[in-house]
Amino acid sequence: MPKVPAMQAVVEILKSEGVDTVFGCPGAAILPLYAALEADGGIEHLIVRHEEGATHMADGWSRTTGGVGVAIGTSGPAGTNMITGLYTAQADSIPILCVTGQAVSSKLHQEAFQAVDIVEIAKPVTKWAVQVKEAAQVPWVFRRAFQIAREGRPGPVLVDLPLDVQKELIEWDATIDAPLPVTPVVPHAPRVERALDLLLSAQRPLILAGGGVILADAAGDLRELAEYLQVPVQVTLMGKGALDDDHDLHAGMTGIQTSQRYGNASFLESDLVLAVGARFGDRHTGALDVYRGDRVFIHVDVEPTQLGKVFGPDLGIVSDAGLFLRALLDAARGRIGRRQPNGWVTRVQHLRRTLTRREDFDDVPVKAPRVYREINEAFGPDTYFVTAIGLYQIWGGQHQKVHEPRRYQVCGQAGPLGWEIPAAIGVKKAAPDAEVVGVVGDYSFQFLVEELAVAAQYNVPFVLIMLNNEYLGLIRQAELPYGMNYEVDIHYDVVGTDNVKIMEAYGCSGRRVSAPGEIREAIDWARKEAARTSRPALVEVLIEREANTPHGVSIDAVKEFEPH
Repeated sequence: MPKVPAMQAVVEILKSEGVDTVFGCPGAAILPLYAALEADGGIEHLIVRHEEGATHMADGWSRTTGGVGVAIGTSGPAGTNMITGLYTAQADSIPILCVTGQAVSSKLHQEAFQAVDIVEIAKPVTKWAVQVKEAAQVPWVFRRAFQIAREGRPGPVLVDLPLDVQKELIEWDATIDAPLPVTPVVPHAPRVERALDLLLSAQRPLILAGGGVILADAAGDLRELAEYLQVPVQVTLMGKGALDDDHDLHAGMTGIQTSQRYGNASFLESDLVLAVGARFGDRHTGALDVYRGDRVFIHVDVEPTQLGKVFGPDLGIVSDAGLFLRALLDAARGRIGRRQPNGWVTRVQHLRRTLTRREDFDDVPVKAPRVYREINEAFGPDTYFVTAIGLYQIWGGQHQKVHEPRRYQVCGQAGPLGWEIPAAIGVKKAAPDAEVVGVVGDYSFQFLVEELAVAAQYNVPFVLIMLNNEYLGLIRQAELPYGMNYEVDIHYDVVGTDNVKIMEAYGCSGRRVSAPGEIREAIDWARKEAARTSRPALVEVLIEREANTPHGVSIDAVKEFEPH
């Protein structure tokens, strides 16, 4: 067996696992790995300005490719800076690998410079966190890391590498090495048949598609099943794009924030919900007594411990989303012919036509729904969108149309501010020929704004559309029941922070608009400018400062703040 540097093995393993780009920041404790990256030359590396940014870039790359995104950092604060990104990936079931350097093994008990027990810190927000103690373990730890990240419910892993371990030679032969197999989670056939029994006996069934459908690349299976049985489909926020928003069977989204009026109405009229790859998040369900009602619930998830976590379903099935949908379709074909649209489908379509929200506002300051109307009209179905947390996430869930899976990427559970810019970089590196758009708030924009330098340095173009109310808008809204408007107003001077100048300071471009009639022209300019410069271009839209999104505590009591 030939002897090779341990970090050479790591680089070759990364390539064989489908990694072509990594995001990171070098430091003294990780330099042997960087030396191997340089010597190999087969993986592109982007120097980030903050290690949290690296994790979100890896996250965006993974959501786009379906592979395992990789972030690299040195010891100490590099690893602790990655914790938010690991948490975000864990919450949204995104497979990423964080690789950290570490002080030499003999110094770990002596409080050496930048030595921290990152494994213990990371354990609560990873599927697996491990420090390699023997160099001979390096190939197997990395193979296992990729396997764990992918198998079952996907998620993040962290591998910590002491400096002395990185420097060693190991016996390893790339020609006889390969990724470890990932065993698919196959549904139990009797439970599939029971699910079909319940589905066929229902009068007003709905399929609820969560993010698991997209992660399993099962959107085609979902559409085929829904069309065969003529069952309307709703999506969760993480499931947007699992079925084309314009499909005849699309029934919108239920929730107490990111929802449509017709989505909540059709859900409330349903008598059975087949939830596939959904976790029943609290912003989706609202008050559980209303959400649960008298409906029959079938819950399908790849992770057994998700079943019954929020409430006990009438039937639980452990399965990969795609394998279940295909098995259910096969079972249906064995029992009945292709169904035609029925009265329930007609009813859902009527609700969709009539229970809408306005988007045609001409007000100045701009009302946010108008921005999303312009977005829907300007961009094609193949555009990739990224968005984070705030009122604009809620408006986006309510108004933005999505037509393809993996095209709407949102940090749905953890909700870290600043996610959009680094995530957009990861998306664009994964899909270099695609158009990428980040929809941001003025506050979130500044959390990781330094990553604009990465996009400028490496010629990563995308469009940013900012909804600027110079407020912590979601928190101001949350303060309403308290009778407060406290420490959420970030306005100062005439227009507050000059975000256009911030873009220009990083070598990028930007325009500010204040009237609805200016939005489309500015978007067209930004698209051309991003393409011309190969750098990000910003459209900053000044919206009304104290707008509220529809919201409530239960899906039958969502308060509307605008005329319909």
